[in-house]
Amino acid sequence: MALHFVTHDATAVEPGGTVTLTGAEAKHAAVVRRVRTGEPVTLGDGSGVWLEGEVTAAAPSRVDVRILVRRVDPRPDPRILLVQALAKGDRDELAVQAACELGVDEIVPWQAARSVSRWEGSKAAKGRERWATIVREAAKQAHRSWVPEVAAVESTADLARRAAGQRVLILDPTAPVRLSAIVQDDRDIVLVVGPEGGIAPEELDRLTAAGAERVLLGDTVLRTSTAGPAAIAVLNVARGRW
Repeated sequence: MALHFVTHDATAVEPGGTVTLTGAEAKHAAVVRRVRTGEPVTLGDGSGVWLEGEVTAAAPSRVDVRILVRRVDPRPDPRILLVQALAKGDRDELAVQAACELGVDEIVPWQAARSVSRWEGSKAAKGRERWATIVREAAKQAHRSWVPEVAAVESTADLARRAAGQRVLILDPTAPVRLSAIVQDDRDIVLVVGPEGGIAPEELDRLTAAGAERVLLGDTVLRTSTAGPAAIAVLNVARGRW
């Protein structure tokens, strides 16, 4: 399979034109991935544009690609969003990476009551930037034409407001209804995954009072790094994405 790269320069180019990779993307292509002249590659702008082309020049500072095919993929609708509680170590980052590879459309960091990690002050911006980098690289690995957005960190109150207009599904090992059994509709689905210690009872009460639904993923209790991606896989099948 051809290597895939993301660049905003891909937005307006047409077949017969050239896209030039520079900076870190060019260095990654030429030095790390070792692309060579004549090699087929794919490019995208992360917002639906998909290009197929051939490398015409490759150097660490510049990689030129002649475009052969161009298409524009529509934005997925309805969307699947993952609300991932902040977790210790790299468990939340593992969840973000896998969710992106599996096709999530947006990721929302959640400062849950039991989150050990805290995004406060300047750390919030740095954390969001870190997650956005992980998402971008995972989207390239998965050859996605749309790179998911990473929202600003949200509180439980923010999630409760989401429940007024979106279908919010809380992954809860004590829920009476399985995720695989819910009736699909045309609303965006917002999956909520708690931290290592689980979602606090008062948070569950607040979210369900706002209209969120508790759903059971399976008979086992999954780690916070595993639950979201597993749920996305279930929804991909239910919604005909897979």
